[in-house]
Amino acid sequence: MDTFDLYVARHRKNFIQQSSIELGVSENKIKKHLNNIFLKLELLQEESIQNIMAVKPQENELSKLDKAEAMHFLTSPNIVHRILEDFQRCGLVGEKTNKLVAYFACISRLLPNPIAVIIQSSSAAGKSALMDVSLSFVPIEQRVQYSAITGQSLFYMGEINVEHKVFCVSEEGGLSPAAYALKLLISEGQLTIASTGKDPDSGRHVTREYKVEGPVMLFSTTTAIDIDEELLNRCFVLTVDEDRNQTKAIHDLQRFEETLEGLKVSQVKEDVIRVQQNAQSLLKPYKIVNPYAKQLTFLDDKTRTRRDHKKYLTLINSIALLHQYQREVKKVYSSGQSVSYIEVTKEDIDLANQLAHKVLGSSLDELPPQTRRLLMLIDKMVAAHCEDKNIPRCDYRFSRRDVRAYTGWGDTQLKVHIKRLENMEYLLIHRGGRGRQFIYELLYNSEGQNGDQFLMGLIDVNKLKKHDDDDTLSGLTTRLSGSSRPQVGEVSGASQSDKNHEEAHEHMDSDNSNLLSEMEVKSLIKKNTQHASYPNRSSSHLSGGAK
Repeated sequence: MDTFDLYVARHRKNFIQQSSIELGVSENKIKKHLNNIFLKLELLQEESIQNIMAVKPQENELSKLDKAEAMHFLTSPNIVHRILEDFQRCGLVGEKTNKLVAYFACISRLLPNPIAVIIQSSSAAGKSALMDVSLSFVPIEQRVQYSAITGQSLFYMGEINVEHKVFCVSEEGGLSPAAYALKLLISEGQLTIASTGKDPDSGRHVTREYKVEGPVMLFSTTTAIDIDEELLNRCFVLTVDEDRNQTKAIHDLQRFEETLEGLKVSQVKEDVIRVQQNAQSLLKPYKIVNPYAKQLTFLDDKTRTRRDHKKYLTLINSIALLHQYQREVKKVYSSGQSVSYIEVTKEDIDLANQLAHKVLGSSLDELPPQTRRLLMLIDKMVAAHCEDKNIPRCDYRFSRRDVRAYTGWGDTQLKVHIKRLENMEYLLIHRGGRGRQFIYELLYNSEGQNGDQFLMGLIDVNKLKKHDDDDTLSGLTTRLSGSSRPQVGEVSGASQSDKNHEEAHEHMDSDNSNLLSEMEVKSLIKKNTQHASYPNRSSSHLSGGAK
């Protein structure tokens, strides 16, 4: 037995000599055969290289029926409600906000700055179920899943394409060794590392550069109470509902799945996942333009809100991207290139606001009763003075003396409760201390008095006006990064007119001319979407949502 390199003449010569002796054949005859083998191997090598470099045809080409079903979903006027229904058909009850945020976060993988999501809960609460169903809606080729990753593994993933994909690690403990690399990949959109290794030809140590191209959408779960702060402020943290009523609903569903009707429903799950994956595969990474962007507001009293604000804007863009087949695709020419884009609507912002209130917001229940009572009195005082002076609430300043005069509370009592409101960021100090009078601004704006969670600083969508080129709408206040004090609006859903259904088909590729006729599509969809329902399934997707 021997090994040799066909490209090295000395190796070939030695092989020919040894073969001639062993076989009793002339060297010229062996050399002739070896040359034929050498030429054939070069041809096979060249063919292999060409096959690797050739542009591969699009994988998983959809059939006419699959494309028709996917388009029926993407052009549905109540697409948000359809998403929630599909989650429920796949075995998830409740958790409406978490379902939508997880879904839109997965859609954001197509955007320049995807949303990262970590689901936090105690063991057995259902965090893995939420993640698994959300991931099942993403096409297989657009997600990368691992149980755990090592500290340096991300830097050497050059052969694995993770660009604009969902990068999932089952547990936060499994990604902690690579937390540094993940934070860079989320923030910068790529990873680069210089590493030393041996040159195979010379044997000398050389420096090589390894690069991993992003961006990626990170998805993970954790049972830990304390999460890495730097990773935390780059993610939406979803907390699973551990209320007793939610547990009862899960038990009801588990018992229902054991019945004959439950067996029928379980057969629908595969169809739901197939339609969802096909629909997401048809989404195109259009640019998103927000004509209301200059009017949007967000708290800017803390540096951490810089990242929260970006996540909020990306959430809006993800909602708009999902509705691309219900919107007009516009074009603009810049630097000699044509750029296609979709515009954000008020409905997108409205839905994003409600989701942000739930995910990023807080509740008045965290305040002690007396502190909450003082907050309500200060809110009334500010509202009355702003109405009298005709000024926005964000421009009104007041002192502790003003509060004492309005409420009649004692100074010692006021100090205790106002300090608590400062710490919990309901009040912002503009100046004070060292013998100077404290001057405050009220960040709270009458939200959440019915017990709902709220995020201070978001504008009421009813106040938005479409101004594409109005430069006067840039931020004018010292606290909000927008133009006015926001209110909390109601969610109006994602309904569109029938005209959107006609416009949607204009977005499809030219090969869509092979789609079935309209009557055939309706017939097939009706036949394939008669899904069984879970008991007591609600038809509304969020409070006040469209059906």
